[in-house]
Amino acid sequence: MHCTAKINENLIWVGGNDRRLSLFENVYPIPRGISYNAYVVLDEQTVLVDTADRAISDQFMENIEYALGGRKLDWIIVDHMEPDHAATLRDVCRYWPEAKVVVNDKIAVMIRQFFGEELMSRLHIVKEGEALKTGCHTFRFYMAPMVHWPEVMVTYDETDKVLFSADAFGTFGAVSGFLFADEVDFERDWLDDARRYYTNIVGKYGASVQALLKKASGLDIAMICPLHGPVWRENIGWFVDKYVKWGTYTPEEDGVLIAYGTVYGHTQNAAEVLAMMLREMGVKKIAMYDVSVTHPSYILSDAFRFGKWALLSSTYNAGIFPAMETLLADIKAHALKNRTVAIVENGSWAATAGKQMREMLSGLKDVNVLDGAVTVRSALNADSTAALGELAKALAEA
Repeated sequence: MHCTAKINENLIWVGGNDRRLSLFENVYPIPRGISYNAYVVLDEQTVLVDTADRAISDQFMENIEYALGGRKLDWIIVDHMEPDHAATLRDVCRYWPEAKVVVNDKIAVMIRQFFGEELMSRLHIVKEGEALKTGCHTFRFYMAPMVHWPEVMVTYDETDKVLFSADAFGTFGAVSGFLFADEVDFERDWLDDARRYYTNIVGKYGASVQALLKKASGLDIAMICPLHGPVWRENIGWFVDKYVKWGTYTPEEDGVLIAYGTVYGHTQNAAEVLAMMLREMGVKKIAMYDVSVTHPSYILSDAFRFGKWALLSSTYNAGIFPAMETLLADIKAHALKNRTVAIVENGSWAATAGKQMREMLSGLKDVNVLDGAVTVRSALNADSTAALGELAKALAEA
């Protein structure tokens, strides 16, 4: 049975949800599932904006057929070729053999890579700013390379002022009985998933996000339809402001991320003491994680959220504690900048983690690693506690 949602008189959501998938891109935990959004526009000619993941293929095909109401499909717009959005493209083309596929040059290359020659004769290639008129609606296309693949573009419906934003403005989480962001308490229940989605999927490409935001600023946008998560029709500026901050690596809130890697609990104790010291110094918001317990995607999200970090690691095999090393590699891969970092190392006979952590962070732009890294010898004592207090003070005042 079809499961669709009417967005306006001519625009219908035909996507679906996957609540069984445990890891998005086989990397990121998604305990609330994921939505795969696609849209049908009814005009003199019909348009399908993006396809979907193979996991929902049966539901997806039923939804399109119902939305079309017996009409043929004239156009398929492909904004992004990642398989969670394009795996069903060939199936849709086979079912509606007259439909033309709107792509850019880079998408055309990827269609050949994924599907061979079968679809190549169906392609209608567009360039930056070109338009497609389907009757009352005019769709205009803007390239958005590296948000977050090099072929990405976004589609703007000039008639209804709708931006089909590809992976931009998306979020983890299935849409459960609602479709619009204003139908839920988004800031309370969805912002963390939106931030974690952005930081892990798009976060490395801040300059590309800024370029897309600049293009979008010249458009009159009444609605944003992303490929994952809720549709935006109200308070759009609030969410765009989040993207401005994330895309420029500007701390979203004044607070401290504390992440620690501990073997027998002594490094955790140092983290707990540090948190209390920061609290007494007036730091209002602290997010603390054991890197062995929490997936790094959650910690990375708060690394974007806060401008100050405290990273504490036991020395392990003469190096950084493994889960901490994984986190640092993830932070480095996402090119975070404009942060202040305090480092604490622990080592019972040869404390070397701090130096190596500092080296891993050295390649990040505008990341200030505070002098006076604290060394704990097995467990905190009076001297190392005093040094920890000085480090806390430097971090609080940074």
